[in-house]
Amino acid sequence: MSNLNQLERAHEIVGHAVPPTPAHAWPLLSERLGASVVVKHENHTPIGAFKVRGGIIYVDRLKRERPQTAGIISATRGNHGQSLAFAANRYALPVTIYVPHGNSIEKNRAMKAFGANLIEYGEDFQAAREEAERVARRDGLEMVPSFHPDLVLGVATYALELFRAAPDLDALYVPIGQGSGICGCILARDLLGLKTEIVGVQSTDARSYALSFAAGTVVSTNSSNTLADGMATRVPDADALDIIRKGASHIVQVTDDEVASAIRALWTDTHNLAEGAGAAALAAALQEKSKLRGRRVGLVLSGGNIDFDLFNRWVVAENTATTGARALAR
Repeated sequence: MSNLNQLERAHEIVGHAVPPTPAHAWPLLSERLGASVVVKHENHTPIGAFKVRGGIIYVDRLKRERPQTAGIISATRGNHGQSLAFAANRYALPVTIYVPHGNSIEKNRAMKAFGANLIEYGEDFQAAREEAERVARRDGLEMVPSFHPDLVLGVATYALELFRAAPDLDALYVPIGQGSGICGCILARDLLGLKTEIVGVQSTDARSYALSFAAGTVVSTNSSNTLADGMATRVPDADALDIIRKGASHIVQVTDDEVASAIRALWTDTHNLAEGAGAAALAAALQEKSKLRGRRVGLVLSGGNIDFDLFNRWVVAENTATTGARALAR
């Protein structure tokens, strides 16, 4: 567990590359939920997602404490890899990223643009991660996991910004992939001595953390087929699960259809584009709308890196169909 001084120092380091992101109150979202809503816009970072903060802190410590490191390697569905590529580029450190076959074309291009050596392997994130671990051992590279105390400390800087801007939140909804985001929120809340209820969000098609939270131990799943790829996790991290079970009130499971609806709501109500995981917090809050009435609610818009094809499918096509139906009704 880090202390507040360490968190504030991490915020200073992150701030050299990532300006504080906005925390906006959106009246239309508040009307939609029947609650006072504040959105933390991590879609406004240099990689379009919150994970950039964790990568900076991880690589900063690595370069200070082990400057002889030959390079870093990791596996990702996108935002974790972009974070490491962005940070490694700033610190002149070679970086190799493994992604599963069929991964987001746009996210792959972004990782390459930030300087990553990108390799496609396996059918899902777990297979890509296991291969990256094997190559790390073979080539003497630093294997960067998806969950690590430095990653948590880094991403906790967005929660520090949010809680200092809105210390009176009754509840904060946070998507869960490998757990660094929600654990960072729990860390910042506890260090600031606040009482905000923190609610995790998972996909019904990738519910390993929800199952593990209920069981009290790590429960893996055989698949993670959600289109919200930032939540596509089959094997939870035991350390992350321990923090979540102690610090979160519960985990809400949302369908891909609910996520798509939340993406459209964020677009119409705020004109911000969210990726699947980025809209999951709103999808969960809408599911629990009846218990949020009159409360002050925070939503983490964790990223905006949605594929163009999925954007067309979830936003454009649906809006076109709705407009056509309204025209016929006239």
